[in-house]
Amino acid sequence: MRTFFLHPICRLAIAGALALLLSGCQSLGTDGLAASEAPAEISGPAASVIAGDMVSRLAEQIGPGTATVSLKLDNSPFGLALESALKGWGYAVVTDQKTDGATRTVPLAYVLVPHEGQVLARLSTNSVELGRAYTVTQAGAQPASALSVMQRG
Repeated sequence: MRTFFLHPICRLAIAGALALLLSGCQSLGTDGLAASEAPAEISGPAASVIAGDMVSRLAEQIGPGTATVSLKLDNSPFGLALESALKGWGYAVVTDQKTDGATRTVPLAYVLVPHEGQVLARLSTNSVELGRAYTVTQAGAQPASALSVMQRG
């Protein structure tokens, strides 16, 4: 009898795909994005590293500082680090979802999901979704997978 084991990277890819598929089951806001959530136990340094990396990748997709970002916060260390990283890249950030109507806004939601000793991070806008796995310690975090980019039509 042959035993079948998946390579850890294959397991991570499968877990990431499942996370994206299951994300459709989460509650949606009025703009169609999942409600933002991140575990509170992720340290501030790890949250800052993940937020900085994900925002730099978001800027590659939508342009740095080109819009006002409407951010749905959950007051986790990651939510606060994400807001700071967005401002550091030149984005105006509104958290009350109210603008003057003339300002171009980009609704942004995030989800961090712990999985098998790693954290799967996802940023979602109406036009693009980014995902990546990170190895997290109390001192920080580092990418554990390639960046996944899904363009929306």
